[in-house]
Amino acid sequence: MKIEKAVTSDIPELLKLINSAYRGEDSRAGWTTEAGFLISDARIDAPSLEQMMKEKDAAIMKFVDDQNRISGCVYLQKQNSKLYLGLLAVSPILQGAGIGKKLLKVADDRGRELECDSIKLKVISIRKELIDWYERHGFNKTGELQPFPHDDNFGLATMELQLLVMERKLV
Repeated sequence: MKIEKAVTSDIPELLKLINSAYRGEDSRAGWTTEAGFLISDARIDAPSLEQMMKEKDAAIMKFVDDQNRISGCVYLQKQNSKLYLGLLAVSPILQGAGIGKKLLKVADDRGRELECDSIKLKVISIRKELIDWYERHGFNKTGELQPFPHDDNFGLATMELQLLVMERKLV
């Protein structure tokens, strides 16, 4: 197993992983599913992933298992003095095996390398089990709520949603 920076040739496998972790029937095997309150099988598309890979001070890190399959990933981007963490995804059948924790460690290392003072993320505010997981890993609710971005390409919400901002200090 290894964790390394994803490249554009990884996009098809990343798409499959991310979309299976968040949306559609496959996502229901894991606990990170958004399938109950967003109608769409797509969480992201290839052009969006490619754009994210090109962003300044950004990278998608991939967890590659012993069979050379991408089993997890996370998007990291320096934003001023903070490291933004997004798209943390682990294969639904491997959730709970410590891959997410390893990807958080990579985020810590990257944040320190970029001289960031904290890691920031956004989570759908009704995702109690996900918020609890991040809190167990040292993230705190900032109290900031943001409107959920509406994009017909990536799912229509079945209810009004908000994003909760969470942050963890780097020491």
